[in-house]
Order: sequence, then structure tokens, then C-alpha cells
Amino acid sequence: MTDLLVLHTLRCMGFTDLERIAEAAGLDTSDAESRLIDLAVEGLVTRTPGAFGGWGLTDAGKAADARLVATELDDAGARDAVGVAFEAFLLLNPELLDLCTAWHMRPVDGVSELNDHSDAAYDGRVLARFVDLDQRAAAVCAALTVALPRFGRYRGRLTGALDLAKSGKLEHLADTTTSYHNVWFQLHEDLLVTLGIPR
Repeated sequence: MTDLLVLHTLRCMGFTDLERIAEAAGLDTSDAESRLIDLAVEGLVTRTPGAFGGWGLTDAGKAADARLVATELDDAGARDAVGVAFEAFLLLNPELLDLCTAWHMRPVDGVSELNDHSDAAYDGRVLARFVDLDQRAAAVCAALTVALPRFGRYRGRLTGALDLAKSGKLEHLADTTTSYHNVWFQLHEDLLVTLGIPR
């Protein structure tokens, strides 16, 4: 039986390394690697060796993921619920993108410049806006988790990234592979794939 957890995690992340797949799927690296090898035997994923190598889906893997996710959604009778949650997500998405821009750029004498993060007060205001957005995103994640429990991993990952930022590691807002923005992007991709909507 095809491992949907790892296959779909990789589908939503794109080409990436073992450690990131394991973290996103909530598995230890040895378990994730074993599952990836099984998927490779099925011809659904492939590994590129080397310093910049990693795992990616084959065309057959993308087709299998689309088929399995559609079946999962219909078997759960969750298409309408996920669709409603997706509409709520889309209302928040422009705000998240604006926040990421605010994180990377800041106004100086009326001119937008690269944020060098020398203004702690400015960065603190951006963080506060992320926290405000996250409070509203929590309701979307909760609705998605009720519809399909696998969406629950995103809530934990978003909360984890925001907690790190609130502890002073502000790069976890939008500058790391496990940042709030990166997890949000994967959630967006997951919703599109789950509902069969082209990006």
C-alpha cells in the first residue's frame, strides 16, 4: 500500500532533503528514509545524490498522490468542509504575504529599503502582526483538522515557528526552511492539491 503520508508531504514541499521531509511528516529520519526507499521502489519518488541533492516526486508519484488524496477527501466526505476552510485561508493569505514583505523591507524616510533588522521596535511590530494573524489562522487550521486530521500537523508547525520567533529567534518568521512563511506556503500547496485546484 502506497505511503500517502510521506508521498503527500513531499508533494507539498517539492524537491527537498530527508531531514525536512521527516520534520514535516512528524517522523524520525530513519523511518522517513525507509518509507522513501519503498516509494522509490514503486517508482513514485527519486533521489538525487550530492551536496545539493534530495528527494522529489516522479510524474507517476504526482499522479498517484493526486489520485490518493482525492480518494481520501471523498472517503472522508470532507470536500465541502475543506473547501470552506480554503476560502477562509484565502482571506488571510494576502495579509501573510504583506507581513513577509514587511519583514524583508521597511520604510526609511519614506523609502522602502531592505530590512537590516537594526530597528528592534519595527521588527517587534511585525512580530505582533504575525501573532495577530496566527490567532485567526488557528480557526482555519482547526476546521481543516476536523475535516481531515492530517492537516493538524500544520497547526503544530506554525505554532512552533511562531514560538521560536517570540523567543527571540525572529528568523523563524520568514527566513528559514521551517519558518512560519514556509509552513504556510506548504499548507497553501496542500489545500490546492487536496482540492485539485491548479496553482
